[in-house]
Amino acid sequence: MKKTVLISIVTASLLTVVSANEEKSVPQILNSTLKKVEAVAKNTSTKASKESVKIDTKVSSIGEDKSVGDIIKASLGSSKSVDKNSSNAPFDYKLKPKKVADNVWCFFGALDKPTKENAGNMANNCYVKTNDGYFVMDTGPSYQFAKQAYSAMKKIANLPVKYVVNSHNHDDHWLGNDFYKKEFNATLIGPETINTNYKEGDKTRMYNVLPKNAIEGTHIIKLDKTPKKPFTISFGGKEFKIIPMAVKAHTIDDIFVYMPKEKVLFAGDLVMNGRITSNRDGSVMGQIKAIDMIDKLDWKVLVPGHGLITGKNAVDEARLYFKLLKERILKALDNDVDSTEITEKVTLPEFKDKAMYDILNAQNVGYAFDELEMLDDE
Repeated sequence: MKKTVLISIVTASLLTVVSANEEKSVPQILNSTLKKVEAVAKNTSTKASKESVKIDTKVSSIGEDKSVGDIIKASLGSSKSVDKNSSNAPFDYKLKPKKVADNVWCFFGALDKPTKENAGNMANNCYVKTNDGYFVMDTGPSYQFAKQAYSAMKKIANLPVKYVVNSHNHDDHWLGNDFYKKEFNATLIGPETINTNYKEGDKTRMYNVLPKNAIEGTHIIKLDKTPKKPFTISFGGKEFKIIPMAVKAHTIDDIFVYMPKEKVLFAGDLVMNGRITSNRDGSVMGQIKAIDMIDKLDWKVLVPGHGLITGKNAVDEARLYFKLLKERILKALDNDVDSTEITEKVTLPEFKDKAMYDILNAQNVGYAFDELEMLDDE
């Protein structure tokens, strides 16, 4: 409903009220009238009108030199008109950090693919508080996500972000990098493939899936460091071991982070639970090696790239999934099963109730068959 229409209604209503309430003050009359008009606005036929029209019904002082028309226009003009569905308003990720260890908080994503509804919030992003600032593991699917995550963490401790580590090159994990560089000039660390495979202006998966009010303002920037060998970051009284994988695992150049004193490990997508992994860029044999490496470390808390389990059983699903995938495909190869029937013979029913099974399991079997068939031929 437009303001001009409301003004007409208010004016007509006010004249009626004034004539019927000679003993009432003008503010009392105006408040009574505006409440009636607000009720009319709420009964308009469209949902957008209901949500976008809100009239200030609290008038306490009008000023002696103001006309009734001025009062009405001022009241309507001061009211906020916000359409909750407007694409101009930033997407609200409704982020709430969950504490998983001392000085460690994570934002856990949905066990789903990226959609307009979740705006790419389907991966895990973590903060570690040190004496000198935050260490951040993965930055999420957009600039807006990273900004809102930091706003939530700022309420816990108003500290700068000093270091950011990206676990791998899938864009749901690193498109928030630009926020931390612009806001804090944070040191960005991650796999070389982010620098070599992506550049500003590329329309990655998130750009194509996320709503405009979530992806808008997101820019692809280069990482500062792309390590090939393990090294340690020490700052703010804490140590972070940055461990690049020497073999193709979830992707060609994954990185995980281990805090030996706190016994906390950030696994990235080398570990998932509660849902099926995507092995489109990975290797069954490499994943098994990665999980063996993780198993040898002394950790109490492990944050997966996707999933909600962070205790000592956090790796169990991933370990079993790749073990069965390898064993059953090798058995199928021994029985001369070919690529046209492998997804019918190897189904991994143990995981049929996990999220993303219907979407990803068959293609994982196909990728694994191609990899293990080549190894079998050698």
